[in-house]
Amino acid sequence: MTLLTVWPDTDPGTVEVRTEEPGEIAEVLKPFGVRFERWELKELPAEATSEQVLEAYRAEVDRVIDAEGYIKVDAAVMAPRDGDPQWAEQARAAREKFLSEHTHDDDEDRFFARGAGVFYLHLEDKVYAVLCEAGDLLSVPANTTHWFDMGTRPDFVAIRFFHDEDGWVGDFCNTDTAERFPSFDELMASR
Repeated sequence: MTLLTVWPDTDPGTVEVRTEEPGEIAEVLKPFGVRFERWELKELPAEATSEQVLEAYRAEVDRVIDAEGYIKVDAAVMAPRDGDPQWAEQARAAREKFLSEHTHDDDEDRFFARGAGVFYLHLEDKVYAVLCEAGDLLSVPANTTHWFDMGTRPDFVAIRFFHDEDGWVGDFCNTDTAERFPSFDELMASR
């Protein structure tokens, strides 16, 4: 189940909101233009390709494209490959890329078809951690300061939507905010 945790941006030891209620999560995020939805899960092959994921969710993907005008859609597939040192290095590099506060000139819409990841949104003077799990769609508006943690052992399938052919382009903020808040692994362990 999805988990929303909210802290003051200066005090990660003080939890102001902690909820797993989808309706409450959507209402807390709505004033910032952040959209949260739950989609019905579809059956996917164990080692699904991007194409298979997009085909399984074709109706939902088309609805989002029609509503938001996206021109590029793909599915990021991250699955552990035990004993493969190359995978471990690729996973570490991918995780580090997203762990610093950044913004985008584009909206960031992600649907989790499998697995989990945490979007941390730095909104006004608070940090909102949205632990997304299978069935969650999170839409983060352009220019929202945030970071993403996929954990030390990434395992997820996420559909990504883009208005730009270049896909993911981050503008990093050069802050240490992300380092001060509980990680994906810590949030998962706290449930």
